[in-house]
Amino acid sequence: MGAEQGTSTNQSVERAAAVLAAFHDGRPLRVADVSSRAGLGQSTTSRMLATLESLEYVERDADSGLYRLGTGLITLAGSALNQHPVYRASRRHAQEAAAQLGLGVNVSVLHRGTVFYLANYEGALAPKSMTLAGQRNALHATGMGKCLLVGTTRDQRRAMLPELPRFTGRTVGSHEGLDAQIELVVERGYATEVEELALGRACVAAPIRDAAGEVVAAISISGALSAIDLDNREGELAGRVIETADEVSTALGYAGPTVHPHHAGQDTAPSRTSGGVAR
Repeated sequence: MGAEQGTSTNQSVERAAAVLAAFHDGRPLRVADVSSRAGLGQSTTSRMLATLESLEYVERDADSGLYRLGTGLITLAGSALNQHPVYRASRRHAQEAAAQLGLGVNVSVLHRGTVFYLANYEGALAPKSMTLAGQRNALHATGMGKCLLVGTTRDQRRAMLPELPRFTGRTVGSHEGLDAQIELVVERGYATEVEELALGRACVAAPIRDAAGEVVAAISISGALSAIDLDNREGELAGRVIETADEVSTALGYAGPTVHPHHAGQDTAPSRTSGGVAR
């Protein structure tokens, strides 16, 4: 393949990716909308959409003429999830926790300086009309993000997160504040987040480790403030999220020290194993 042909092929792939990325918010779009979002001419966009439609990566509604993402991408996404060891190890445990607690349970990994959601499961008290899988959130403003940062140094965090934007009045806005929160996660084995990312929401999260003992993922229990009720349930929910994180870590081959949570329903938070490493 010559250099000119290779460049042309790369441009085609980049354009196709830009067209698909135009649907990031899940709304059906007109050709003109896709063209504007992708930064391509309408004729180029039309050709790209026609090709992607033939591959089932987009679909066109016959009545409205609007395009949406197609079933071919669901097949690829399902394959990607099923190949991910954290997703496979966490699926059953996260589902059980969501069903038993009635709250949302989320699993994520650190990806390019963000919380990347692998899965979310809904309990009866935390219904959602959409899936969070594949979406991203800020590390410093989420319970899972604080857990994912366990094991990083202060310098690494400052390089990874040069800015700490505020989403609400409760969002941590300084690296010194974030350092303190991560130290607290290390000390007690779990993180909390109350209205730091969005008003009216809260969560309790814990880190997940692999066979080498490295933090490779995080899991959270989340929901509305009234459903989470941290004033009365922090010990119970922290114990459950740590227990679930331990189950997933064990499935990934982790055999190191674990946190032993107090019995569910106690008002106190879980404590570290004597001489052990906080999870």
